[in-house]
Formats: sequence, C-alpha cells, structure tokens
Amino acid sequence: MKQQGATLIQMMLALALVGVLTQLAAPAYTAIRHDLHLASAARELAQALRYARNHAALLGQSVQVTALEGDWSKGWQIGLATPQQVLRERRLTGGLRIVSNGGTRVTFSALGVPLGPGASLYAATLSVCQQRRAIRAHQVVIASSGRVDLRTEPQAEPRCATG
Repeated sequence: MKQQGATLIQMMLALALVGVLTQLAAPAYTAIRHDLHLASAARELAQALRYARNHAALLGQSVQVTALEGDWSKGWQIGLATPQQVLRERRLTGGLRIVSNGGTRVTFSALGVPLGPGASLYAATLSVCQQRRAIRAHQVVIASSGRVDLRTEPQAEPRCATG
C-alpha cells in the first residue's frame, strides 16, 4: 500500500526547523526595523528643514524650526518667526536620539539662508542615532547657504556615542 501525506515524526521535524529558523531571523528583523525607523526620522527631519527653507523664501519672511521642549529627539515645530504661528509639528516616539551641534532652533531668513544668533550665518549637523546603541548614524547637514543634505554614516558619529 502506498502512503499518502506525512508521518508525525516528519511533521515534528518540520515544526522544529521552522522554530529554529524563526529564532535565528528575529534579531536580524529587529535590527532592520531599528535601521528603518532611524532612516525615516532622519528623512523627515531633512524634509522639515527643506520645507521651512522653501516656505521662508516663498513667503518672504523668516521661518523657524524649533526642537520640541528643547530636545530634537522629542520632535520639532515649524513656524513663522513673526507672528508666532505654527505651520507644522512632528512628535517622535522613543528609541532614537538626535544630537545637534547648532542648538535647538534653526531660523531661515526671507532668502532661505539659515541664520544664527545675531543674524550671523549658520551651519549645523544633526545626528540621528539609536538611543541604546550608537552603531549607525544618519546626519542631517545644514550648509550656511541653506542647502539641507542627508548623509548616512556606517559607524557611529562621536556625538551619538557621547550624547
């Protein structure tokens, strides 16, 4: 008589193999998910800065991007410098850290040029890193001309490691 289907032992071996493969794949999936979250936050921050610059040039008045509660990791708010009017706001969830070498506010002039304190030219780098381990960092670079560039560093930025 010819056998149809699988035996109980074959089924148990197949389930054991699926379980082992799942256990091996879970850490890789978690790492990929963290990297995608990091890249997404960096892209959103770069896009918000570009939006603020373009909006300032379009309206012919200053636009500010301000870190929420003085911490870029919590999110940012885009608004007109005068009058105080909020255009957009983005709150971030935990798990990442954003470290800036240029303070907690970026102001774009009516010409789309970033200005620092005292109306001086401004340039900064905002590093987007993971909260717990700083293996990889994304950098949002604001040039003194106003250009916003997004870069990916394969190894952690020193600011991310020391935070």
